[in-house]
Amino acid sequence: MIRITQTIIIALIATLATLTAPVAAAWKCAPTPQDEIGPFYRPNAPQRPKIGSGYVLEGTVRSAATCQPIPGARIEFWQAGPDGTYSDSYRATIIADQRGHYRLTTSFPPPYARRPSHIHILVDMRGYAGLITQHYPKAGQRRATFDLVLETESESVR
Repeated sequence: MIRITQTIIIALIATLATLTAPVAAAWKCAPTPQDEIGPFYRPNAPQRPKIGSGYVLEGTVRSAATCQPIPGARIEFWQAGPDGTYSDSYRATIIADQRGHYRLTTSFPPPYARRPSHIHILVDMRGYAGLITQHYPKAGQRRATFDLVLETESESVR
């Protein structure tokens, strides 16, 4: 019985490996992992590059298939303010420039309710699968680079 169970498990692993290998092989850049949207998302954050001071988050929006920049991607950010609560003051939308680059100037997000410091990010671009992720800054850090790598819609369906 144990040998049959082991054989089934090995067969399942081999099958899964063949299903996921073509997708991974098609990527030139690893996609940014998805994360929770959380309960405080509100659509249509104001378009602005600054929602505080003391911390800079920047990076490039890229295609997983080609690793090339994706200009014009719409990026929404939201985070808790210094008092640990979410408000419209700590929400922003940035459109990636012609090099796919974005830059957000903000305050260092405080930890709250057993959550580490984090900034929520939602990326939307026609032809690409939507991305919801979070950036987790390290204590004492004043800036970070965080590239946002998107799968094409056809890659995300596989």
